[in-house]
Amino acid sequence: MKDGIQLGSVVLSTQGRDKGMYFVVVASDENYVWLADGGMRKLASPKRKNRKHVSDSSAKLEAIAAKLAEGKKVFDSEVKSALRQFAKNQQEKQNV
Repeated sequence: MKDGIQLGSVVLSTQGRDKGMYFVVVASDENYVWLADGGMRKLASPKRKNRKHVSDSSAKLEAIAAKLAEGKKVFDSEVKSALRQFAKNQQEKQNV
């Protein structure tokens, strides 16, 4: 993909009510990405969002991406935990 967003990528919402929240990409096409955070947006009903309204964090959740690519079951708790850890790491980088 031209913008680097792919399955398992962590993205930051830049528009809408969820602005400033991190999500993981669970599906995509040329115009849209489908996002989940394991909490408000579950894997069973991901949020469809225009690619223009998300910013790529250049991070990828490898374990979750591998499971999604293989078609294995991914639990909302896994996504929520991984995103919480990612956000915590981002916060620590800003404080240093």
